[in-house]
Amino acid sequence: MNHKWLENIRKEKNMTHEAVAVQSKITRHYYTMIENGNRRPSVDVAKRIAAVLGFDWTLFFEQNSNESLQRKV
Repeated sequence: MNHKWLENIRKEKNMTHEAVAVQSKITRHYYTMIENGNRRPSVDVAKRIAAVLGFDWTLFFEQNSNESLQRKV
């Protein structure tokens, strides 16, 4: 599961992995694993990351996140 859309949002906000992780109250390593698609966040963590980056947290759980994101923008 690729989260390229997550990387794109983070970069648009000019944020580092560390900045998102700190504000989301998770480790940088865990955030990096989520962004790389190696881990799926819990609902709680998804909501925190989404709040930091300003998107709908349900994107983490949609099959076609890139397509969904484009439709919502």
